[in-house]
Amino acid sequence: MVQDERPNQGTRQVMVGDVPLGGGAPVVVQSMLNAPAKDVEANLAQIAALAEAGCEVVRMAIPHRDCLDAFAAVCAASPLPVVADIHFDAQIAIEAARRGAAKLRINPGNIGGLEATDAVIDAAREVGIPIRIGVNAGSLDGVLAARDDLTLPEKLAASASDYVRHFEERGFHGIVVSAKAHDVQATIDTYRLLAARIPSVPLHIGVTEAGTAFQGIIKSACGLGVLLEQGIGDTLRISLTDDPVTEVRACWTLLGALNLRRRSPELISCPTCGRCQVNLIGLASEVEQRLANVKSPVKVAVMGCVVNGPGEAADADIGVACGAGTGVVFSHGKIVRKVSESEIVDALMEEIEQL
Repeated sequence: MVQDERPNQGTRQVMVGDVPLGGGAPVVVQSMLNAPAKDVEANLAQIAALAEAGCEVVRMAIPHRDCLDAFAAVCAASPLPVVADIHFDAQIAIEAARRGAAKLRINPGNIGGLEATDAVIDAAREVGIPIRIGVNAGSLDGVLAARDDLTLPEKLAASASDYVRHFEERGFHGIVVSAKAHDVQATIDTYRLLAARIPSVPLHIGVTEAGTAFQGIIKSACGLGVLLEQGIGDTLRISLTDDPVTEVRACWTLLGALNLRRRSPELISCPTCGRCQVNLIGLASEVEQRLANVKSPVKVAVMGCVVNGPGEAADADIGVACGAGTGVVFSHGKIVRKVSESEIVDALMEEIEQL
């Protein structure tokens, strides 16, 4: 994996299991389980798939107290740190801390107020795990939500900052903060405010309720891309109404596009035009499918003609420029071999294996 020298904001570091978060550590990729909370095997199978895709921290909802035994079993067997996601019942959070959670995610506004939150803080302190303070546009404190002198980002930032102040006054500094909205600009504005107001606190960034894969990835890339490029964000989740594995792949693609971290191949392919004399869409799609099994940050170019050939993709590790039923395979702008259209994909994969 490759990481450039651009730092996150100067946040302090917390440990989520064995994963460092904040303090200059690489931006951490997260997702959330969606298997039934009582089904241990289903959750572990999903964790295995997420780990294979590159997920580093996984979150599990605990909707009821009778799910705690299953949660403990998942934590005991999981190869990834498991974050307990709890709403409305502070006792579940307290028990989750005692049963193996690597981190707690709570919203003090719906967990039962500050008194109940204090009991959760004490439980997390006792076992040495951090807490993510998560505030959302849909669950703001009633008094704050009713104020018409503040914008939504100002309300979210004020809510999160107030909670951080309360935690720190109690001597608890193992804090991560998220403050999410489904609106992209509101998300950007909120996290900019947080980065200025609580610069030492690690931030979990995301656009909540972003939608299905197509819309959700675009909205998340817009909002999170802006923030990450500005050095804001220590960990992220791209929230989709889709398979959680898709969330993880989208996270890595976004981080790779910003040259922050790379784990998997990057496919460079040109748009088709009247000069193209091969089935470029089919070729690019097949290459993309074959690259899904490659676990290295290789750059692969599939170019439709000599205009967008080795010159346009000279930095590609391996590429092909297509002609009339043929393809010229190149590496870093230098021609390696010439093959027929039917051999292009196999030729590219052969060259990749030799890197």
